[in-house]
Amino acid sequence: QVHLVESGGDSVQTGGSLRLSCEVSGGILGILSVGWFRQVPGKQRVLVAASSSTALTKYADSVKGRFTISKDLAKNTVYLQMNRLTPEDTAVYYCNAGPYDAILQARFTSWGQGTRVTVSS
Repeated sequence: QVHLVESGGDSVQTGGSLRLSCEVSGGILGILSVGWFRQVPGKQRVLVAASSSTALTKYADSVKGRFTISKDLAKNTVYLQMNRLTPEDTAVYYCNAGPYDAILQARFTSWGQGTRVTVSS
């Protein structure tokens, strides 16, 4: 069973940058599709960025050009580089791994603890 641990969340000001990390264990990152998601109170968890097992990537319109998802296969870690952050990016960020269609639909029953990102104006 794949186990994921997110880290890297912090409080930053508008325009700042953060890099989130997702350490993957119990699976081979090179053959997994992975995704970063975020959730704000009272709203559903939504996909932010996805990377398939064949290196296809997909981004939410709101983060295109600012966020980049990447994998370090040697470290079995997935990253989300976030630049030019705005208060609208404030959320708890989660990662997950599995079939690409499940990633695109955020269709998972098990989630990690997430990492909190707060962007102040």
